[in-house]
Amino acid sequence: MKIIKYAIITLLILTMTSGSKIKDNNLWKVVPYPNLVSTTSGTFNFNKEIKISSTDESVKQTIKFFEQKFNDLDIAIDNQSKKTIKIEISPSSNLDPESYELNISKKQITLTAPDSKGVFYGLMTIWQQLKFSKRKTIPCGTIKDEPRFAYRGFMLDESRHFFGKKKVMEIIDMMATFKMNKFHWHLTDATGWRIEIKALPKLAIIGGQGNHTNDKAEAKYYTQEEIKEVITYAKERFIEIIPEIDMPGHATAANKAYPEFSGGGSDKYPEFTFNPGKESTYDHLSNILKEVAELFPSQYIHLGGDEVHFGNESWNTDDAVQSLMKREGYETLVEVEHHFMRRMQKILNDMGKSLAGWDEIIESGINSDNTAVYWWRHDKEMLLEKSLENKFTTILCPRIPLYFDFLQHDMHKNGRTWNGIAEIEGVYKYPDSTHLFSENELHLVKGIQANLWTEKFDSEEWVDFMTFPRLLALSETAWTKKDHKDFSRFNKNMPVLFEFLEEQNLYYFNHLNPELSAEPTTH
Repeated sequence: MKIIKYAIITLLILTMTSGSKIKDNNLWKVVPYPNLVSTTSGTFNFNKEIKISSTDESVKQTIKFFEQKFNDLDIAIDNQSKKTIKIEISPSSNLDPESYELNISKKQITLTAPDSKGVFYGLMTIWQQLKFSKRKTIPCGTIKDEPRFAYRGFMLDESRHFFGKKKVMEIIDMMATFKMNKFHWHLTDATGWRIEIKALPKLAIIGGQGNHTNDKAEAKYYTQEEIKEVITYAKERFIEIIPEIDMPGHATAANKAYPEFSGGGSDKYPEFTFNPGKESTYDHLSNILKEVAELFPSQYIHLGGDEVHFGNESWNTDDAVQSLMKREGYETLVEVEHHFMRRMQKILNDMGKSLAGWDEIIESGINSDNTAVYWWRHDKEMLLEKSLENKFTTILCPRIPLYFDFLQHDMHKNGRTWNGIAEIEGVYKYPDSTHLFSENELHLVKGIQANLWTEKFDSEEWVDFMTFPRLLALSETAWTKKDHKDFSRFNKNMPVLFEFLEEQNLYYFNHLNPELSAEPTTH
């Protein structure tokens, strides 16, 4: 009996003091899960007033942000309190700027980070634990944490269907809560143009008319003032917004407004392209991108560059394109497409911006320096290899499992299927489930992103249903290193996270009990 008693005591001690590799150590209910967790006896108690203090001016706004979030949990802030969350900025070139360390004792929490980004994520860890544990205490011990990927993104398509500023801000809030940092805003496509360009007002007024289910719908778009408001909102939450202005294909909405720059299309995709043979086209696009560049602080502007072959048939007979081909010695329309992308890269670079695009741009002969490639065609592994070999900034967003417009369960009806579904476990286990990388090669990857295309979804309810909780799984696989990921632990925390989603009035899919959450009734 003594042997059994001592064994039990030993096991309890190990459980309390070991790191996050202990599978049943679920004291911290945090998503994404921290990369190093050690616990000791005791807790830091939030039942009385606390103080958040720092002498560094760079974190004052973040402190104010979290003082309000703690107040929302009925935790009082008192700058005279001796119960302190002490913040120390310790710049270091050896540390990830988003990293942080928490040292938690019964009387004080010390949060150390090299940058204000790390402070934000450290405070978010504390807030999450209080919120999701439903307690006003957190365990004593140490957390040392940093993200696995520098780029942790989500893309929303608002060309096919427009959802508006309030919904975008809700998504940004959720991204920040779960430590994601890049919002890819797909603002233009064949269906609709959703951004005001003051020098070319018809782009929004005419190009913004219609959507994927109703081509006669009134024009909907963002004014530049609204975009500035969203950018400021995101910046406060350490989220960078990367705009996408699609070209040379997917340009139908823009060409509806200014047909003189159209390169034509095909029977199925009319007026689908900008005209790469006209010098005036490049002036036109420069005027657009100049306003976009001034509006968005992001280093990158995404130019799409995908699926041009859907609607470039007219290039075969267009005089300007044919003259370009003859002058440059091009024999194929693909060469024309690549010519266009090289021209646009130079235009962006001259503005002080960098080019981002879908994986079609890899073979266009563009300069790979400070150029981001979003690898989306999971069946074209050689393009991924080429992107890494040529040192492009490479973002993983393969259709399977990271297109959130794909079905997430085989009982569902509305969504893409193509050659698979994107269930939450597949999101969580990617990219470690793939054979594509050695761990060394994975270090060449800058980040990971999920994309929500909205051809099939015209309501906020549908956006929520297709996004949550898969976005939470994405956040953990983007932040938490392979050896610390645990899908069973993630699922154990889901019930309280479902409650949180309900509090936010978000309609989610309950993958633990699929029959409890039917698809939305409207498309």
